[in-house]
Amino acid sequence: MAAQARPITMSNSLGLADVVDRVLEKGVVIDADIAIFIAGTELLNIRIRAAVASFETAARYGLEFPSGVDRALSSWQGAVEAKESCPGCGKRQSAKALLEKACPWCGWVSALSKQRAQPVGGA
Repeated sequence: MAAQARPITMSNSLGLADVVDRVLEKGVVIDADIAIFIAGTELLNIRIRAAVASFETAARYGLEFPSGVDRALSSWQGAVEAKESCPGCGKRQSAKALLEKACPWCGWVSALSKQRAQPVGGA
């Protein structure tokens, strides 16, 4: 007697953390023009241009940061430098650090780093 396959149903409900994570990952742009007219005369005109995204997403799409943002923040540097998953443990690290040094989490060492550590004469 063969077992019947049951369809997998997925819930469409998202928690607040899922929504915030998706907004920061993908980014949201708000572009609004609001004008208030009375008797054909414009009294108020408001233009709103806002982007909500993580530093990494904003850097990927080339969004400019306000002049007061300190670019030396670790989150800014993390968005600018390339990252790779460690083959040993899977944690994301700086690609440069993984190739030139080793993974600080599991100790995985790249072939390039091993080659540089060997003496010039071989062995």
